[in-house]
Amino acid sequence: MSRRTRNMLFYVARRLVTGLVLALLVTLITFLLLAPSFDAIVGNRLGTGATTESIRAMKTQMGLDRPVLAQYSDWLAHVARGDLGDSFFTGEHVGRTVGQHLGVTMSIVLVTLLLSAAFSVALGVTAAWRGGIVDRVVQAVSLTGHLVPNLLIAIALVYLLSIRLDVLPATGFTPLTDDPAAWARSITIPVTALLIASMAGLTAQIRGTMIDELRKDYVRTLRTRGVPARSIILRHALRNASGPALTVLSFEFIAMLGGALIIEKVFAIPGFGSYAFDASLQGDVPVIMGITLFAVLLVVVVNLAVDLVNGWLNPKARVL
Repeated sequence: MSRRTRNMLFYVARRLVTGLVLALLVTLITFLLLAPSFDAIVGNRLGTGATTESIRAMKTQMGLDRPVLAQYSDWLAHVARGDLGDSFFTGEHVGRTVGQHLGVTMSIVLVTLLLSAAFSVALGVTAAWRGGIVDRVVQAVSLTGHLVPNLLIAIALVYLLSIRLDVLPATGFTPLTDDPAAWARSITIPVTALLIASMAGLTAQIRGTMIDELRKDYVRTLRTRGVPARSIILRHALRNASGPALTVLSFEFIAMLGGALIIEKVFAIPGFGSYAFDASLQGDVPVIMGITLFAVLLVVVVNLAVDLVNGWLNPKARVL
């Protein structure tokens, strides 16, 4: 095994350990914040007729009357065995259910990110290379995407494509495995609503970094040597400008996970955000803890992947 491979493996292991420590801290803080509301949570489960005695008995039955740190330690021990527990209200296995809802959201977010990356690169590079009226139009489009809220875009798309033209469903979600065509139709409006805002920030970032790269001496040298513009842009300038764009793309991914709640509620999509929202309203502790753990680990993995890809594309940015 080469020294570079060992360094890479050590770096990945160190980042994963740091991520696990972060997950421990976040889940511990979450559990401590939930602890004062255990009485209300049990009361919600028992209903409006719950008495103090019945709440106390139910807390004992559910193990919620024990010291908070002891409860958290038990939860952590179950997590180490791959068991996230069962929902207080539905009895469903948390790990499997959270994974299903996360899969719904990821199918929307990943499609949005891929389209956002493709369109933003095309628009940002074109604006930086050509300048003039093309650049001003791209900037205007990007600014509009920043200013118009996702919710307003979603409502406008539903009115136009679902109510007026009746070409796409207004609500609901069809899994990809059930019917790929129906799945594509069910996510078209949500993806478009998320895509516009995502493209706005990423296009502006790519345009700015590309303008900086194209003004550097090495680009002028390549031009004087007769290197084709396509090669200058794709093999040199865009690769060097990819670092900040990848960072913005990772931020967009995290923002989409957090902002998926609005889109999922508007379109009645059973995704990660709406599931987290419903669990928070009910005070479903196992579900809330499972969602928190999934979210933290997902952010850690995404950030690590971005750092590794950035190091591969741009040797100057390597941390290995």
